[in-house]
Amino acid sequence: DVVLVESTYGDRDHPTDDQGNELAVVIRETAARGGKVVIPAFAIGRVQELLYWIRRLERERRIPVLPVYVDSPMASEALRFYTQRVHELDPDMQPSGKPGSHDVSTFATARFQVIASPQQSKELTASRKPGIVISSSGMPTGGRVLHHLASALPDPRNTVLLVGFQAEGTRGRQLLEG
Repeated sequence: DVVLVESTYGDRDHPTDDQGNELAVVIRETAARGGKVVIPAFAIGRVQELLYWIRRLERERRIPVLPVYVDSPMASEALRFYTQRVHELDPDMQPSGKPGSHDVSTFATARFQVIASPQQSKELTASRKPGIVISSSGMPTGGRVLHHLASALPDPRNTVLLVGFQAEGTRGRQLLEG
C-alpha cells in the first residue's frame, strides 16, 4: 500500500491557534492610526477564512466595525460558491440566524463590500479612509493587490498583513524579509 501526500507546508511547525488574537491586534492598531489593513490573500480558501475571522472578531467586539472590501474577481466568484454551499462547511462556520436577520451570511461583515469593477478598485485604492482590503494574489505577484500595495506602503498609518506562505523570489517574500 502507498499513500502519496502533497504538503506545501509539511516542513514547518505551526503555532497553536490563537483564536484570532494576532489578527485582532493588527486590525485594532491600524484602525487606531486611521489606516487601512491591506491583506494579499489567495482567492480560494484564504479569502473566505479571513472573512470568517474578521466577522467573528467583529461580532465578539474584539475589533472595531470597519469597511471590509474583497477586491478580487476570482475571490468574489469563489465566495459566491462558498456561500451557496455553506451548509457543507464546519458547523462553527454556518450562520445561525434566520433570513432577514444580521446573522445570515458566514462571510459578510457589518460593512462588507465586493469590489466589482476596475473603476471601483481604483476608487478604493485612492481612498484614504480606514478599512480592511483583501485582494489577490496571495504572494502578491500580480492582480489588483499590487495597486493597493503601491498606494498603502508609503503611508505609515497602513499595515500590509501577509497571511500565507511567501515563496522565495516573490514580492511577498521580499516584503516579509524587509
